Amino acid sequence: MKLTIVETGLAPEPIRDRFPDYPAMFRRLIGAADPALAFETVSVVKGEPLPDPATLDAILITGSPAGVYDPEPWMNPLMDFIRWAADAKTPQIGICFGHQAVAQAMGARVAKSDKGWGVGRHAYDVHDAPDWINGKPDEAAFAVSHQDQVLSLPPGARRIASSAFTPYAALAFQQVPIISFQGHPEFEDDFAEALYDCRRDRLGDNSADTAIESLSRPHDNQMIASWMTAFLALSKS
Repeated sequence: MKLTIVETGLAPEPIRDRFPDYPAMFRRLIGAADPALAFETVSVVKGEPLPDPATLDAILITGSPAGVYDPEPWMNPLMDFIRWAADAKTPQIGICFGHQAVAQAMGARVAKSDKGWGVGRHAYDVHDAPDWINGKPDEAAFAVSHQDQVLSLPPGARRIASSAFTPYAALAFQQVPIISFQGHPEFEDDFAEALYDCRRDRLGDNSADTAIESLSRPHDNQMIASWMTAFLALSKS
């Protein structure tokens, strides 16, 4: 199986050269869970056109500094791409912005949250255990960085995980093969720390420091990767 990674954003310029790009982070994360997977990248943020989703094995949509409401030239084509992929039953995974994009394309409301920035290590209560979750953990924890949130449940979706801060932290759709996560399992702690540090002017020193300190808590990145690879395997079986 080949996973097509749709790159919708770049790391902040001050730290961009110090770390792998987002598709490389996903190749490292998901490749460790399933070494047999192949990968390709389509970078809409760099002007590359989206392919016909019906010709793809599976899709992952990355995080982005953009919001679903921003007038990026690739935004409306991406929303159409998500819906066409759903119609074609092509498996899709959304992460952070990708989580918000698939939710909006499938009928949810997404907007900037009045709760402000979500940063640091967030832990989510796991409510549901679809077939691609091996056992049901009580919670899943990973790094986050977002202002926007999914504010309603898309038609046909199940809420897999939530927190008081993020009511719709993970979703799974019942009639089409889509799963999505608000957090960033692809972020290693050194990248998350650098990201929060370079956004101090937007977060404030206290929020940035608290976010960085929270990274000492263990994460469940590889568990989420195993969920994603199990989902892909089940979707194509």
